[in-house]
Amino acid sequence: MEQLYENLENNFNLFVQYCILVVEIIGVCVLVGTVIRSVWQLLHRDPHVRLNLAKGIALSLEFKLGSEVLRTVIAREKSELIILGAIIALRGLLTFLIHWEIKTEEQRSEELRLKEQPDDRK
Repeated sequence: MEQLYENLENNFNLFVQYCILVVEIIGVCVLVGTVIRSVWQLLHRDPHVRLNLAKGIALSLEFKLGSEVLRTVIAREKSELIILGAIIALRGLLTFLIHWEIKTEEQRSEELRLKEQPDDRK
C-alpha cells in the first residue's frame, strides 16, 4: 500500500510539474507575441501601443502567477512556501500596478478621443 501511495504521489508531482511548464510556456508566448505586436504598432505609430503592451504584459503575468500557485501544490518545506509566497506577492503587486497603468492609459485615451471629436451640439 505504501508503494502505491508513493507511485501516486510521484505521478501527481510529475503531472503538476508538466502543468507548471505548460502554463509558463503560454505566459512566455503571450509576452513575446505582445512585444512583437507592440513593435509593429510602434513602427506604424499606433497611439494605443502602450495600452496594448500593458495589457499583454498583464496577461502574461497572470499566467506566470498561475504557475506559481501550482508550485505551491507540490512545495514540501516551509522555506519553499515562504519563497513562493514572496514571489506571488511581488507578481501580484506588479499585476496590480500594470492594471492601474492600463486604467490610467484608457482614461487618457478616452479624454484625447473626446477632445478630437468635433462638437456637434452647435
